[in-house]
Amino acid sequence: MANSIWKGHIAFGLVAFPVKLHAAGRSQTVSFNQLHQCDHSRVKQVLYCQAEDRPVSRDELVKGYEYEKDRYVVIEEGELAEIEPHSSRVMEVLEFVPEAEVDPVYLDASYYVAPERAGERPYTLLLEALRRTGQAAIAQLTMHHREHLVRPGRFGLLLHTLFYRDEIRSLDEFRSDAEWVTPKELELAQKLIESLAAHFDPAKYKDRYRESLRALIDAKVRGDELKRQGATEPPLPPVTDILEALQASLARAKKPTAAARPMPQASKEPSRKAIAS
Repeated sequence: MANSIWKGHIAFGLVAFPVKLHAAGRSQTVSFNQLHQCDHSRVKQVLYCQAEDRPVSRDELVKGYEYEKDRYVVIEEGELAEIEPHSSRVMEVLEFVPEAEVDPVYLDASYYVAPERAGERPYTLLLEALRRTGQAAIAQLTMHHREHLVRPGRFGLLLHTLFYRDEIRSLDEFRSDAEWVTPKELELAQKLIESLAAHFDPAKYKDRYRESLRALIDAKVRGDELKRQGATEPPLPPVTDILEALQASLARAKKPTAAARPMPQASKEPSRKAIAS
């Protein structure tokens, strides 16, 4: 298992037990380095003081907050440590809420929670209690110098950091009206959804751009020329008749592919040879 990013205690009521957090996911994007065009050597970003017109080293830096244009107040590391909340080493459960009421828009990062050996029994107790009640625990924890609200998920103890209410851009969410569509359009849309319905399987989804980028890089390392995949598909035309587009989509979804076509079934009647024998 990957290295833990946090160690501490979960506390609910008077029950507390030691746990550690592991990041549940990580980005797999391909990263590039900045090179000097003429000789392909790595370049470095230089920290530069505009007032003194000279480069500065990192040990000359302090944290500053801009409270007015070009005016800053300096915050010392010791001052940040003094105001760090109590929850920096204790994940304290504040309340339990129905898991179905947690809007996914509030979910941020995900973490696996693993118990230390001494905490395996109370860990299991909390996990099973949450599963049987359908509740989620809203807990408070400090990571990365800010407070997070954290909730265990249903599988193991999976925690999500939550955005605070004032961090959600609720005004940007589009408001729709069911009266904008006809009953017939809605019926066909539901049939189209049903025809494409499947169980969620993350293994089916691939980052095709990353795979193509890796293939391009590998080909250039070998000195080969990567074969082009062909011209890109033309953009889809704008929908002028929703009902007509839905009917065409449904007809295409119902048409089986060669691999999906059922094999012809054998006749249920016994063969002449079988009868003769």
